[in-house]
Amino acid sequence: MTLRLEQLARRVGKETHLYRMDLTLEPGLNVLLGPTLAGKTSLMRLMAGLDRPSEGRVLVDGTDVTSRSVRERSVAMVYQQFINYPSLTVYDNIASPLRLARLPRPEIDRKVREVAGLLHIEHLLGRLPAELSGGQQQRTAIGRALVKEADLLLLDEPLVNLDYKLREELRAELQAIFAQRRAVVVYATTEPLEALVLGGRTVVMGEGRILQTGPTLQVYHHPASTDVARIFSDPPMNMLEGTIADGRVSLGDGIAFPPCAHLAALPAGRYRFGVRANHLGIARRRPGDVEFPAEVALAEVSGSETFVHLLHDGVDLVVQEEGIHSLRLGATMSVFLAPGQLYAFDAAGALAAAPARREG
Repeated sequence: MTLRLEQLARRVGKETHLYRMDLTLEPGLNVLLGPTLAGKTSLMRLMAGLDRPSEGRVLVDGTDVTSRSVRERSVAMVYQQFINYPSLTVYDNIASPLRLARLPRPEIDRKVREVAGLLHIEHLLGRLPAELSGGQQQRTAIGRALVKEADLLLLDEPLVNLDYKLREELRAELQAIFAQRRAVVVYATTEPLEALVLGGRTVVMGEGRILQTGPTLQVYHHPASTDVARIFSDPPMNMLEGTIADGRVSLGDGIAFPPCAHLAALPAGRYRFGVRANHLGIARRRPGDVEFPAEVALAEVSGSETFVHLLHDGVDLVVQEEGIHSLRLGATMSVFLAPGQLYAFDAAGALAAAPARREG
């Protein structure tokens, strides 16, 4: 199956939820990545047939299905909330779409037990949703969607309400399940790390527009614009205004160095330079690093990492540092920048140069 959106737009009253867009999705995993209110859910509802577009067409294998309702399409959807029938057992919840399709009882039983096995909930088939944990309830909802074997499977931030350990566990299981199916899978998330872990192809969205599409790692390593770079980084990519002139790169106040290989071919002029938080450091200087001073504004400990918020020349920067660091607010300290990891964006915000590809 191929899903194609042609000049699709969605307006509600005077508000534009989605601007005109074209998108083609092939079987496999497609991640919709964008912040809240980027338009991800609005787009998925048009794909499913829950809403009608204000303009444009939805085509499945070349056939226009824009006017067809969700019941006339081969589609299944999983939401953030744990949506199950409270009076039905796990078995009956998963079996419900198959019974609506009037499949023979032996086939229903086989399919339910097969999906339950994939999701490791076969021992819960006799329980009611109220007797399940949040993770088990979401597995049940996912099972009900998977058992339909629909051509289009839509997952709208399905793991957001689970704790970190459960999210990791279920994400890994879903990857394996998606790999076994020929459906077009669309998975919406606000988290760049989740997009990276899932892989496949990523569609980056912002304010009702598609900003970039492509294989996930390619989009991550070569963001087409400053907007994509900020969205596909957690925390958002640091940005510094600067220039290239007379064989030197100059950033902010007092940061200057010879351009490294990927910046050397750029013409002289003004640029916005981006660097991800994990390519700045405070604990140690690596070979080739450039040092500059900054003032500590905040230090946030997250697990085994510390996110240090700094102020340099009026610009807010975030450093992602391994380990737990106790820092005095207002203190001036040295920050180490890896020039080889700098992105350069032109005056319009388009990518001008990217670092040589490396993981992370």
